[in-house]
Amino acid sequence: MPHVFEPAASGRSKCRGCGRALQRGELRFGERLPSPFAEGAEITLWFHPLCAAYKRGEALLEALATAGAIADADKLHAIASAGVAQPRLARIDGAERAKGVATCRHCRAPITKGAWRIRMTLFDEGMFSPLGFVHLECGAGYCESGDILARLLHFAPDLSDEDRVALMADLDAQDANDAKEAKDAKDAKE
Repeated sequence: MPHVFEPAASGRSKCRGCGRALQRGELRFGERLPSPFAEGAEITLWFHPLCAAYKRGEALLEALATAGAIADADKLHAIASAGVAQPRLARIDGAERAKGVATCRHCRAPITKGAWRIRMTLFDEGMFSPLGFVHLECGAGYCESGDILARLLHFAPDLSDEDRVALMADLDAQDANDAKEAKDAKDAKE
């Protein structure tokens, strides 16, 4: 059976991407996968369409190709396409302040307590599993894309407004620093 878009029949299901409830009547995306429990059977994983665009881009693009009119289809297509082009973007699961010392998956240096870190997950066998953390400043390099802010904010709904502003400012400062370093390197070559 193909992937589906449909209104949620009840308010009982939760989005596999963000963990929040899918409200009754709200448009949801269902990714159909073979059941690991019964041969020939299928399971459906439910997502908010935007969460699916961020985390399950290939499946969402397949469904958009055959679906009728879907709200924000162009936006969903662009987000999903970016994730398919740079697969590590789909691993982003939000940002938070480090609660203890962890090791960055990109540079292998410690992420000190209180510093911004990006949570990473990996989709395997129908579920998302924790994959570790990346420094905020290593996010663009690890994901091979500088377009990570919207994903960080989407999957970190519990951040206060103050923390959101601080995260955006720190990411902007990092982008400016990266641009300066690239310019300096180019000037040094010439």
